[in-house]
Amino acid sequence: MTANAFDFEACFASRAERMQASEIRELLKLLAEPDIISFAGGIPDPALFPGDALAKAFASATGDAGAREQAFQYSPSEGYAPLREWIAGYMTELGAPCEAGNILITNGSQQALDFLGRLFLSPRDTALVMAPTYLGALQAFSAYEPHFDALELQPAANSPAGYRDRAETKGGAVKFAYAVPDFSNPTGVTMTSAERQLLLDTGHELDIPVIEDGAYTALRYDGEPVPSLLAMDVARSGSIEAARTIFCGTFSKTMVPGLRVGWVCAARPLIEKLVLIKQASDLHSASLNQVVMHEVAKDIFDDQLGRIRAAYQERRDAMLAALEAYMPGGVTWHRPEGGMFVWLTLPEGWDAKQLLARSIAEARVAFVPGGAFFADGSGANTARLSFSLADPKMIDEGISRLGKLFSNVAGPGASR
Repeated sequence: MTANAFDFEACFASRAERMQASEIRELLKLLAEPDIISFAGGIPDPALFPGDALAKAFASATGDAGAREQAFQYSPSEGYAPLREWIAGYMTELGAPCEAGNILITNGSQQALDFLGRLFLSPRDTALVMAPTYLGALQAFSAYEPHFDALELQPAANSPAGYRDRAETKGGAVKFAYAVPDFSNPTGVTMTSAERQLLLDTGHELDIPVIEDGAYTALRYDGEPVPSLLAMDVARSGSIEAARTIFCGTFSKTMVPGLRVGWVCAARPLIEKLVLIKQASDLHSASLNQVVMHEVAKDIFDDQLGRIRAAYQERRDAMLAALEAYMPGGVTWHRPEGGMFVWLTLPEGWDAKQLLARSIAEARVAFVPGGAFFADGSGANTARLSFSLADPKMIDEGISRLGKLFSNVAGPGASR
């Protein structure tokens, strides 16, 4: 430390000790190196952004004095009313009838997770999360000093009383369950209807909210759609106002991430409390971005979905084919029906973090070690591959290089 410099660290709150850099965000710096083939970040392909439609919408939103006055001014904390109405219609189509009053616009769904952690978690409380689960959720919730317990979705392993007892032993209570039910980040796994019903049953028995992260829900490429947790909850409870499920959505994976437009859909009392947090946090999401997103969504949302689904399905298929062709025996993976990720399980004893260092140095291929997605730091022999950013030719080359590296690690006789 520089002599006589003020020691800020001595003044940090206890929660600051839980703040850690995202392994994924650090890996994204490798994208600047042109010879790296990256399967690391779940990043939408910018070539698929609706650039012309966005440019047209920005021009319209700033093209005359009246439009500029609205787009450049402060706006309600709840969000731009026409956009909230459009999202309410979208959620209604997903099986959760609602109105604009059930919608809060956030700066991406990541802000929604932070707000929900702030609202529900006190130090020593417990959050139920999948193992593994979305790293950004663990980061958002960790700031509020909770414990994490592994959410089980098999009847024999699922014990609401066990969750409650463990939380009380740690000095708090179970406050919510969090899941990414469709094409999960990081595993790509989709929860079955029975698993979703069990999760809702668990929420009911514990009398806690269920947070549904719907970031990838629209990115289905094949297989039969499964109703959202919120849709199932509304059907069971009779209306969104009686439902315990909180749906977090985003345009980042379907339209464009840079505008940072997400939303929360839930019962009005929950939205009203989140509005107070929004006011204290940043007053409201950027007015111009909301106006533009509404214009683009109402005009081209379905066409855009068709375009990106076709592109990402081709890349998913290319990755699955390459894995089958190049990976040695002992390496297994899940076949996702949508989303952006394939989850690898490596042989016992392998350390994906160590392999990543070798992969970057020797194969010039980046991926995310799976341990980052486990609240307890386990999962050393797992890894996440994203297929969203690389084209099929690059995917084949990258998986070929990884396969050679893994085969060298496995040694003779490891071919499939």
